Amino acid sequence: MNELEASLVIRAGADQLMAASTDPRSAEGYTAVKANLSAALEDIAEALGNFESGAPQPNRSTGWTQDLHRVADDLAEH
Repeated sequence: MNELEASLVIRAGADQLMAASTDPRSAEGYTAVKANLSAALEDIAEALGNFESGAPQPNRSTGWTQDLHRVADDLAEH
């Protein structure tokens, strides 16, 4: 699986999560949902950093990576 294929899986998962969140039972397992999202955001931040580090252009994603880590940390703490 390459970066494009992996990003499509992430997008599909986000769409599924959005659809599931409209369900009246969406509060079930909220702590686990936050933990999973936190872990996913950490992985996305790392992947973005890795992807950008191999690009010939200057790394434009440093701020985004830091923001993703910050959001992941906030989710994990609350």
